[in-house]
Amino acid sequence: MNSDGIGADLDGISADRDGIGTDRAPAEANAHAWLAEHEQELVGALAALRADAPTVGRWGRALAGHLAAGGRLLAAGNGGSAAEAQHLTAELVGRFRDERRPFSAVCLGAEAATVTALVNDYGAEEMFARQVEGHGRAGDVLVLLSTSGTSPNVLRAAERGRQLGLQVWGLTGPAPNPLQARCHDAICADAPTTAAIQTIHLVAIHALCAALDAELAAARPALGRPA
Repeated sequence: MNSDGIGADLDGISADRDGIGTDRAPAEANAHAWLAEHEQELVGALAALRADAPTVGRWGRALAGHLAAGGRLLAAGNGGSAAEAQHLTAELVGRFRDERRPFSAVCLGAEAATVTALVNDYGAEEMFARQVEGHGRAGDVLVLLSTSGTSPNVLRAAERGRQLGLQVWGLTGPAPNPLQARCHDAICADAPTTAAIQTIHLVAIHALCAALDAELAAARPALGRPA
């Protein structure tokens, strides 16, 4: 009797698994279709990013000199762009590939108490700009991310950064857009969807960190040579 009960239970588990498999089929089909479409979006966008390699290299060289001299990088964005801004600052305070000393890098969306206080007291458009004014110094680097290139709080931060003498770099969606126009330099991801633009931004961030590492590594032997 007990063995029959166990057998019935096992049959029930098997039936449940079959049901899960049947229910999951549309999701699996959707996943395959979405990934195939996303792959095609990225093929062209990555080729366009490769054309921006000189910009990435220029940023890496400038950032290596600025951070090694005690300067600071600030980064900001909204939503997924906020996550990527924090990814960039984490790579700089920590490391990307090569071991090195930590650098000063602050994500302006990461501190909940400050962000909510500023939104409450000054409004959402001022939430990054006021932090740029508080943390930034002339010559510092401000990296702003926006897939649309139109986020009002990011645009305000770009304007404030330029007023204060910071170097303002943008990671945006397709050009032209308002953020690109307000930056000293920008990489504009030529991709048709937000997901693809964010993927390109992450690749650009990693490429920037790799360029920074290469510049720092090249400078080390020079620092050891006699004058």
